Amino acid sequence: MARILVTDGDNRSALAATRALGELGHTVFTASEAHPSLASVSKHSAGFDAYSSPYRAPDQFVRNIAAIAERRQIDVLLPMTEITTILLTRARELLPPKVRIPFPEADIVATAADKSKVLQLASEIGVPIPKTLVVDTPDEIDLVLQRVEYPAVFKPARSRAWNGERWISGGTGYSPTAEDLRARLTKLDPAIFPVLIQERIQGPGVGVFVCCGQDSQVLATFAHRRLREKPPSGGVSVLCESAPVDPVAKEHAIHLLRSIGWLGVAMVEFKQDSRTGALKLMEINGRFWGSLQLAIDAGVNFPRLAVDIALEQAAPIDNYRVGVRSRWFWGDVDAMVALLLRSRSQLNLPEVHPGRWRTLLSFLKLWQPRTRYELERAGDPRPALLAARRWLTNRD
Repeated sequence: MARILVTDGDNRSALAATRALGELGHTVFTASEAHPSLASVSKHSAGFDAYSSPYRAPDQFVRNIAAIAERRQIDVLLPMTEITTILLTRARELLPPKVRIPFPEADIVATAADKSKVLQLASEIGVPIPKTLVVDTPDEIDLVLQRVEYPAVFKPARSRAWNGERWISGGTGYSPTAEDLRARLTKLDPAIFPVLIQERIQGPGVGVFVCCGQDSQVLATFAHRRLREKPPSGGVSVLCESAPVDPVAKEHAIHLLRSIGWLGVAMVEFKQDSRTGALKLMEINGRFWGSLQLAIDAGVNFPRLAVDIALEQAAPIDNYRVGVRSRWFWGDVDAMVALLLRSRSQLNLPEVHPGRWRTLLSFLKLWQPRTRYELERAGDPRPALLAARRWLTNRD
């Protein structure tokens, strides 16, 4: 059994990993900026440590993690977000020699986090992408906007960027006109650039969750369907169901991950164009994901695979149960409240969305035989109680 440190303890993925690994008999320590956190109050957390914010004080965060790993005699370090994965893979030499991180070298992690580089590579190897223009600097806004077709989607090449003082996010948005897009882009911090301008692909998201071992050997793949999302127009899944992996998406995802030499877990996300049925690559998320608990419940224990990679004893998982559902209750409540209080146009709902009343009827079905609640587990109740208290006391 290994001694494991799980970072970003307030993320749902951190709780899922802590539970999954603790149930296997590993000694799991949790860490985040403050206690209590979802993972730290779990009965499977053997101890908690606080660290400085990776978003505002990244150097101190790395020093804190190194000290924690030394004191706790950690064997495997599991960063749970993009930023902590970037920072810790970049600082491997500062960690105790015995610590293993089941992710590739820092330059590969950085490449996967850069949508511009990923899309360029995808285009070169034959993975389909949306029509994309790149605004490298604020000075190029007007020049690039002359070639944009509307409505358009804009998104930073990197989900977060360092502006010299902190990690910042530019967000993703839709623009119906050049004037709207120009106004949005000119408000962005220059550190956010480059920014991608893409055609809007309407259709369902198709994600492939993959775990790669040494030499990019595929140890497991997994997929789910998003049944409800927060925000309702598309975003984080609040109700999802395990589903067969789309064979075309799987082929593209594996080809792409092998091309960059990936190691560990990743999610490769596509959109299926409703006009043609074709898949178009959106991004690689080279980290654990929010709905991780669903994969574990369906039979693909990605945290276990990650630890086994670090310990050089990983074995493939060939199948899982289809039709298992996972519900993030308080996220679902937030999505339902938004749907009830705002109009379709305000929420920018796609035409295929079932609307508020059909969604409300589905929402009220609190107990379904195939559905498991993500946070609410009878044998480990404290994370769910913490989440409920936070939701009820932080309402405006």
